[in-house]
This record gives sequence, C-alpha cells and structure tokens, in this order.
Amino acid sequence: MSAPRVLCIVGPTASGKTALAVAAAKCLGGEVISCDSMQIYKHLSIGTAKPTEAEMQGIPHHMIDFADPRKPFSCADYVQLATACANDILSRGKLPIFCGGTGLYLDSTIRQTVFSDAAKKEEAPENETILSQLKADLERDGIDALYARLAEVDPPSAAAIHKNNVKRVLRALEIYLVTGKPKSEWDAESHKAPPAFDACYVGLDYCDRSILHDRINRRVRQMLDRGLLNEVQRLYREGYLPDGSTAAQAIGYKEFLAYLHGEMTQEDACTKLCAATRQYAKRQLTWFRRNPQMHWLYPDRIPEDILEKTDPLQWLCRETIRIFHQV
Repeated sequence: MSAPRVLCIVGPTASGKTALAVAAAKCLGGEVISCDSMQIYKHLSIGTAKPTEAEMQGIPHHMIDFADPRKPFSCADYVQLATACANDILSRGKLPIFCGGTGLYLDSTIRQTVFSDAAKKEEAPENETILSQLKADLERDGIDALYARLAEVDPPSAAAIHKNNVKRVLRALEIYLVTGKPKSEWDAESHKAPPAFDACYVGLDYCDRSILHDRINRRVRQMLDRGLLNEVQRLYREGYLPDGSTAAQAIGYKEFLAYLHGEMTQEDACTKLCAATRQYAKRQLTWFRRNPQMHWLYPDRIPEDILEKTDPLQWLCRETIRIFHQV
C-alpha cells in the first residue's frame, strides 16, 4: 500500500509561504499544517508571524498556538502530533499541506525519523576528552568561531542548529571529531521506517536576494508596528519567556529581551533582529536545497507577459498545482 500524498510548501522566512499554502488549499481541498518550530507556542504571536484569521481565509490551520513556551517541546513531539494531524485530515478526504520553514520538523515527519530508545543506542559515540576541548575552545574563542567550524564540516547540521544553541553545536562538532562522520549523516541513518507520506515539495525563493531581504525588513517593521515590543514585555512579565527556554531564544524575542535588560538600545535590537532573520533565512535555504525532490518557484522570475494577465500569487498557485499533479 502506497503512502498517502501530501503537499509541502517551504522556503525561507518572509518568502510568501502562507499565502501560497492558503491559495493551494482552496484549489485542492486542503488544510494547512504549520511546520514552524516557534509558531507552536501559545502567546508568541507577533514575533513568530503567526497567520492571522484574515490571512487564513477560512482554511483550517493546525499545529499553531498550542504548546506552553515554559515547557520543553522536541522534534519527536512534533512528529507524533503532526503525523496524527495529517492522518486525521486524510481521513476526512482532505489534503494535508505542510507549510513552514523548520526543515528538521518537516523531514522528520515525512520520513518518520526514529526517536525510540532502540534507535538511540545507535547514536554516535561520545568522547569526554574531545568535549572538554571543545568547551575550552568555546571559552577562548566564543560560539561564533565554533559555529563557523560546524558550518565548514557539516553544513546541513549548521543549517538546522541555531548558533545560540551551544549544547547542540558542541554535540555536532563532537560527533564529527569522534567519528569523522557529520552528525547529518548519523541522522540520515536513523530514518529506519519507510516514509509515512508521499510528499510533493514546492520551495519559494528569490533569485534577487535583495528582494527577500527587503521582504524580511518589511516584515520586521510590520511586527514592530503591531506591537512586538509590548508583546515581549508582557510575556516576560507574565513568565512565558523564562531564561534559558527555547522561546526566549526565538528570533524577535531574544533581541528585545536584551533591550529590556538594558544590554542594547531599541535601535540596535531592531538592527540585530533584521540581521538575525536574514541569517536564519540563509540557513533555511541551505537546508531545503539539500532536497533533490524540491521544485523551486521564483516569484521574481515570473515572465512579464504572464504578470500582465494575472497576479503573482495566482501564477504560483497554478504552478504548485501543476507540480502536485505531475510529480
């Protein structure tokens, strides 16, 4: 029995994924499953760019706004919940449309990455001596230097791990130094089960990188206009952004927490937020470009004669549907 068909619309932040997923859902009878590692959290709305009711246009959206930001939430948790969600959508005769930029969550769900205790026994070995040396390097050189080393020896892992997640950066480097094999290869070997879904991948990107950067800057300004600073202040005051939590390290919250703590000016926080978002978009693209099944669409490469007859979103939607039916 073949795996059920799903559509995956992915790409960097601010590339227009949500609008395309909603348009495709209207045409294909679909429901959207978010694969964004920060939109899962309750209360974190403006800074995570959760889609508004108006943006959803009546299309059901799942895996958004349900997790407690004060509690840990893992990729394994996402796989379990998102798989059940997709199967429920399929049982109702609808098409699951995964939409988002957290490639690790999406790939782990499609491939059903094994997180069981049996699989963990086959993880890469540890080495306390090497780990101690890495910690010494961290103390001497800082996380930027270690993250650069990881990006050089294991680009996929660097794309999946945020620079500020020091523990995971150290572990990825330890695996490479101990075994000579990148962590990303170890992860790939953990995909023991057959894929749960027959996925059609559509990626959004811009040939002119300045266009994506402009979209990112515009989104940041919109977040500020909608009250991002007030949201961060309120969440911190109410205890939803505890020190050391994943939510407190999210882009948009980390920078303004630093401002609230008097570590930088508001202008510097805005500048750092734009820069961090551009860097994150680059890591997302690095991740998704590894996928040989990806079909890329470029909104800035739509022919002029087509734009004279239709708007960009309609063209992107038609192309997405064409790819879904042909692949």
